[in-house]
Amino acid sequence: MIIKKYIGKTEEEAIALAKAELGDNVTIMNTKEVVPRGLYKFFRKPSVEVTAAVDENIKESSAEPVKEEKKEDIPDFSKLQQVLNEKQFSPAPDSKTAQKEAERERMLKNSQIIEEELTEQQNGKDSGNDIEQKLNTLQDLLEKQMTMGREEEKEEKERAVDKNQAYLDLIRKQLIDNEVEESYVEQILEEIEGTLKNNSTLDNILASVYQKIVLKIGSPHLIDLKTKRTRYIFFIGPTGVGKTTTIAKIASVMKLAKKSKVALITSDTYRIAAVEQLKIYSNILGIPLKVVYAAEEMEKVREELRGVDLVLVDTAGRSHNNQGQKEDLNNILKTVPDSDKEIFLVLSATTKYKDLVKIANTYSEICKYNLIFTKLDETDTIGNIFNMHILTGAPLSYTTCGQNVPNDIGKIDAQKIAKQLLGGNS
Repeated sequence: MIIKKYIGKTEEEAIALAKAELGDNVTIMNTKEVVPRGLYKFFRKPSVEVTAAVDENIKESSAEPVKEEKKEDIPDFSKLQQVLNEKQFSPAPDSKTAQKEAERERMLKNSQIIEEELTEQQNGKDSGNDIEQKLNTLQDLLEKQMTMGREEEKEEKERAVDKNQAYLDLIRKQLIDNEVEESYVEQILEEIEGTLKNNSTLDNILASVYQKIVLKIGSPHLIDLKTKRTRYIFFIGPTGVGKTTTIAKIASVMKLAKKSKVALITSDTYRIAAVEQLKIYSNILGIPLKVVYAAEEMEKVREELRGVDLVLVDTAGRSHNNQGQKEDLNNILKTVPDSDKEIFLVLSATTKYKDLVKIANTYSEICKYNLIFTKLDETDTIGNIFNMHILTGAPLSYTTCGQNVPNDIGKIDAQKIAKQLLGGNS
């Protein structure tokens, strides 16, 4: 693992410098604004510092060799470091140089003995049998010494491996405590274990795991408004996960920040409260709201909303065990061509993993979807976000962490999630 800092006038410039030296596979681990200090602060503008990392195994051959950075370049994994500080490891064994020197001395001593034996043979002091016996003894001695040297080297490697394993065990516990599925934890650790050097530091191992998690999460999949055609965004999911509130937040962002023409549709006529809630938001934002009671009504509504940039569709919460409700949902989704729609499955971060698996599998039978996670403010563990992404292969998109519209919503941040999973400050 290679870790290095780059400073540029902007974040983009700093990232470009990192990619120029480390290659396109570089992972951006942290960004921060650097404010000039001292007398020069009045003459210089703030700059951006980027901490970048790249796996040595995938680093482009054209890149320059980079010295390993200092400890502070690694994200602050304070909780895990605290556990580590309570553990003590035995000092590393003698260096390879010392070992080689001892080996050289033993070989020199043996050479002297052999020379003495040959001299005695020439002087006729020993019989042929005596010489043969002594030579056999010397051979046994040499073989024993060589075996001892190999055993010492093996023990040294085992001690180094044991130390790495202790670090890996700490990281394994941290991830499992954050409710990352154990099989996914083992997969990550197995992928990096073969790349570790003997006596790797905790910082290097953490950086490798951190990079793996960031790469597995990937970039967020956000709503695309680049097309000239009207985009229909369907929100599906069980009752009570916060679909309606999430729709209101996204509608507010798109209308106020993106200046887009937005409309709302609700087919959730089973809950009067859901329709009334959307009416309030539509009145505040000044955007149209259409109520659809059956799939057959969608064609007429689509005609009425022609010219709108974005239509957000609130569907009724469905039980993943009710076959009839699944068919109703499928009929609604089919009213819009795949080229004009996207589907987002809304899940709560507070739901148990086993239940999330059942829900996700049920909706996978109906359609392909992206993932939105709500209620992050109601849980201390976020492992299920990572679990569901790996399980379903569905892209992660948005997260919500409260009821405030439109503030309590944001895009998936892979770096933030990785830091939280590893016990660091987000």
